[in-house]
Amino acid sequence: MNLIKRSVAECIGTLFLVYFGAGAAAITLMIASGLQTPNPFNIGIGGLGGLGDWLAVGLAFGFVIAAVIYGLGRISGAHINPAVTIALWATKRFPTKDMVWYVVAQIIGASLGSLLFAASVGMDAVTIGGLGATAPFPGISYGQAILAEFIGTFVLMMAIMGAAVDRNAPSGFAGLVIGFTVAGVIITTGNIAGSSLNPARTFGPYLGDLLLGGSNLWGFFPIYIIGPILGAICAAFFYDWISTED
Repeated sequence: MNLIKRSVAECIGTLFLVYFGAGAAAITLMIASGLQTPNPFNIGIGGLGGLGDWLAVGLAFGFVIAAVIYGLGRISGAHINPAVTIALWATKRFPTKDMVWYVVAQIIGASLGSLLFAASVGMDAVTIGGLGATAPFPGISYGQAILAEFIGTFVLMMAIMGAAVDRNAPSGFAGLVIGFTVAGVIITTGNIAGSSLNPARTFGPYLGDLLLGGSNLWGFFPIYIIGPILGAICAAFFYDWISTED
């Protein structure tokens, strides 16, 4: 398939990921606005009872990821995540030129998705919902946030390797497996550092907030580069090692 078409598919897929996934986080914050939270850790998320909100956000991400994989996977592979693309490149499954195009397309798509969500909802999406931007929660250190993002992305990349990359993977299940893996990770780690698992997913809302007068969270951005990329690379190499017959 033509590289330009594949890159456009990555752009559109990541746009949908941010619009519906990060958008769900923003909507949850808007719904919970004005509610008294039981403790500082439950910062705005809690309209459905804390964990219930993360279940809703996780499922929103999981469903849209499944839709993108089934809709665009045969065209571009539906990476929709620079950490995934870089891990496949690091394990020599993806050429350097394609990797650069994919990452740029994913970042553009995430940015457009965030801006389109703001255009759909209005300024409350920025001032209250923060466009679903990720950041460590109260009491979570920089290192803890990186660790949570590393572990979450490690699990995600393991699912991708086993369900989509491995030639022996059962056909037809990749979208469901990967989508529900993301949902499960978000339910557990969302209240730690937002459970981005994806540098583009964080970049889009950060840029949208910057352009539209929202919070400036760029000081946290290294968390969502280091944790996801290292987690994905380590998982890909680990899968190759553990699945090789001696």
